[in-house]
Order: sequence, then structure tokens, then C-alpha cells
Amino acid sequence: MTSLPAAAPGAVGKPWWLPALPVLVCSMLLAALVASACAAHGAPFGVDEALHRWVLEHRPRRAVGLAVAVTVTGSGVPAYLLATLGGAMTVRTRRWRGALAGALALVSVQLPRIALASWLARPRPTADEWAWSADGYAMPSGHTTTSAAVAVLLTAGVHRAVRGRARRPLLVIPALWAAAVGVSRVYLGMHWPTDVLAGWLLTALWAGLLGMFLILLRRRKSGAVPSNEGEGT
Repeated sequence: MTSLPAAAPGAVGKPWWLPALPVLVCSMLLAALVASACAAHGAPFGVDEALHRWVLEHRPRRAVGLAVAVTVTGSGVPAYLLATLGGAMTVRTRRWRGALAGALALVSVQLPRIALASWLARPRPTADEWAWSADGYAMPSGHTTTSAAVAVLLTAGVHRAVRGRARRPLLVIPALWAAAVGVSRVYLGMHWPTDVLAGWLLTALWAGLLGMFLILLRRRKSGAVPSNEGEGT
């Protein structure tokens, strides 16, 4: 089993339900967005169409090339390599286990995303408006969800492994990169803006649940939560 990072002084006393607050908010927002998409039978919302048309009218070739360069880093091999890096940085002992944990964590957010996308079956914008290739359903955006989850893993890795002046800017870079990937999906015409929003909400929900699990696991390892808690009742 992958060893957990040592808890900071007082960390054991942190309430396990603290991440439940963003989980509750994100789950409600995601549910409302999904319900609205279902009610519209997958059709784009007014804000989707307005932003999509604006993008098509303001898309110079140089900007398209930059957007493509950004978007290809948000999925596939680059994303999984970054996820393993984040995991290895987080688990300083037996880094190969941390790298494996990072890859598995990324898989764990892909499963609900694929299930939700298949269930909604929301169509993408018209293919002749795309500036790059794409496949699959639109909501939630796969590249957006993947890059946001990788950003969470990298941020955790930087927080764990980096000290000194470089730490603060390095904590910001993963979020900026993930945001750029999400925006690139809209800019390249392959997703509606609310597809990207759904991807961010799903990842925030996933990160909150993961945080709750890790806090409970750390408390149990430290003895703050008895291993037989809740049993025999």
C-alpha cells in the first residue's frame, strides 16, 4: 500500500468533513447543469451559442496554433506522465508507488466522466467549425476534466516536495495550465463553454471526495479514528 505523507502538527485534528463543503457546492452546481442539459435534450444554451459564435469570429491562425499546442497536453500520454510526476512528488518514499497512485487517481476521474458523457450524449458543435480533431460526446469535456485532475495532482506534489521561493509560483502554474486547456477546447470550436464548466465542476467534486478519503485514511493510520469505528453497532 502506498505510504501517506506524514501529517503536519495538528493535521490529525482536521475535520474529515472539511472538503465536504466544496463537494456539496460542486455537486449541486453540476447536478443543475446536467439537469438543464437534459431538459434541453443536449442542445446548446444561449450563452454557449453566443460565445461559440464570438470565438469563430475572433480566431486568427497564430492563436489557433497556440491553442492546439496547449490542448494536446491536456490528454493522453502527456497528461498521464504529468499525473505520475505529481504522484511521485507527493509520495517521497517509494516514488514508483506514488507515480502509480497518480496514474490510478487520474483513471478514477475518467470513469465517471465517460459514464456521464455517454449518458448525456450531448453533441459537439458542428465539425466543420473545429480547428482540430475530436471525438466522443461533448459534456463533460474530456481534456478539461483530465487537465484539471492533473493540475490537482501536480499542485499536491509541489506543495509536498518544493520549498523556498520557487514554491509559490509553481503552485499557480498547474491551475493556469489547466485553465488554458479548458479555454482552448472552446477556442478550437470543439466544445460548448458549459462542457468545459461541467469538466471543472466534476474535477472539483472528485478532488473534494479524494481529500475526504485521504484525511480519513491519515486519521486512521495515526490512531485518531479507531479502525473498528462504526462496526458492531
